[in-house]
Amino acid sequence: MLTYADPATPLPTLLDRLHTDGYFIIPSLLPAGQVQAIRAALAPWLQNELPGRNDFEGYRSERVYALLAKSPVFAELAAHPLVLDVCEAVLGPNFMLSACLAINTHPGETVQPLHFDDSFYHVPRPRPAYGVSVFWPIDEFTAENGATEIIPGSHRWGDEVPVGAAFEKSFMPGFVAPEEHHPGLEPAVMPAGSLMITMGTLWHRGGANRSAGSRLVITPQYCVAWGRQMESMLLAVPPEIVASYPERVQQLLGYSIHPPFMGHVNGMHPKRTLPMPGAGAAKEPS
Repeated sequence: MLTYADPATPLPTLLDRLHTDGYFIIPSLLPAGQVQAIRAALAPWLQNELPGRNDFEGYRSERVYALLAKSPVFAELAAHPLVLDVCEAVLGPNFMLSACLAINTHPGETVQPLHFDDSFYHVPRPRPAYGVSVFWPIDEFTAENGATEIIPGSHRWGDEVPVGAAFEKSFMPGFVAPEEHHPGLEPAVMPAGSLMITMGTLWHRGGANRSAGSRLVITPQYCVAWGRQMESMLLAVPPEIVASYPERVQQLLGYSIHPPFMGHVNGMHPKRTLPMPGAGAAKEPS
């Protein structure tokens, strides 16, 4: 059975739980108004016109990438103070935003293959996490509507591969992962506006949606300063939009230096390539 933390839980306690269990959940952390603002900002891109291209993305799911190019509300979410504090403790200084996407899972979606999010860093396990994954449910997560399913403690595993893991196959045309149930799987049931943070080494999957409604989540993912980001943020978010964001958000996107000089542009700090602040702002689609 999963355990939940109170919003007033001290950071050291949350970090202890993260290192021990591989995750922690704080229910209903976001105010209802912020949840609604996020839903409204996503609405223009959620027209059920671009379903997933493979079993990993989900044939009955919509994914919206490059969220910080869409609206400032996502920058606020990506730079949530508690999330940044946790990432600093786990990943060290100068960590970056590796990905920031929305996943809208529709009725009839099947289970995702089990996977762990920083698996693209091909370093043998057991090892430290090189990524931290964050889940912000915009719809309530239930066992019926496809709540993310996690295996607590699996972040400490070595080269064990659980039943239901087929990450590489999931990108093959027509492949559908069998719904095999690993005995340690737990659905991360939580209200809308909750926060779940997991180690990048934690095995998990999106659940099957057997309900009559969709299940929407925002999932920012962070990586160590020396690691390549999953989304090429310097290309995904136009410079005029980046210039309108606070410096901390710019750093998360990759406009930063990891000492002594990783990330420079022609020998200079990358933020010097940005246009003057106010030259542009995040635009809504027409």
